Amino acid sequence: MGTKVDLNQILEELDGTSGLEGLENTAVKLRDTLGIDHIIYHWVDSAGDQYGCTTYPDTWAERYQDRNYHRIDPVILGCFQRFHPVDWKKLDWSGKISKAFLQDAMEHGVGNQGYSIPIRGPAGQFALFTVNHTCDDAFWAEFTETYGRDLILIAHFFNRKALEFESDRQPEASRALSPREVDAMTLLALGYSRAQVAHSLSISEHTLRVYIESARFKLGALNTTHAIATAMSRGLIVV
Repeated sequence: MGTKVDLNQILEELDGTSGLEGLENTAVKLRDTLGIDHIIYHWVDSAGDQYGCTTYPDTWAERYQDRNYHRIDPVILGCFQRFHPVDWKKLDWSGKISKAFLQDAMEHGVGNQGYSIPIRGPAGQFALFTVNHTCDDAFWAEFTETYGRDLILIAHFFNRKALEFESDRQPEASRALSPREVDAMTLLALGYSRAQVAHSLSISEHTLRVYIESARFKLGALNTTHAIATAMSRGLIVV
């Protein structure tokens, strides 16, 4: 892969940015400095609105939004459940929908390798910072080993700046969960099935579904996995 490049200048430029255009320009410079295909900062809020910057082709960015791919994207769904950087190869791509999505992505210029860093900000904000490239597994393993810590720092710089100059996108604080909702979400976060949770709480699965949907609504979550991740990030449940 060659000698590691110094990314301090990138951090200095990030610190001086004052708008989305500045983030976009920094993303392009970071991509070129690292010698990879793409850099992506992606924020999806509870209403499904998407915000950020990407070096992906415009055709793919537009297709992704038009088709609401954020609702099925294995990267987003997988990272909702994690707090640490994720190599895409460790995500579940086995389903028919996931395979079709990946095929579509690669046909529109997305590389076969990805490394995404989940970011959780104030009031349950969730974003992803991703590096993407086309290469073999050995090169990618060396790349992520070399730059993993730097990328985490840069990811949080990107997010901090986005929060600074897009304060109107700050998520609203969630309403408090009821004790039963906390119990249900905690057991789900621990990996219990819905049947096991219902049995543990001595309630029917129908009643459990009511608790889950109520919690999801209060948290402004897209689905149950998102609700669990949001509740954990806000300290509403502890596992």
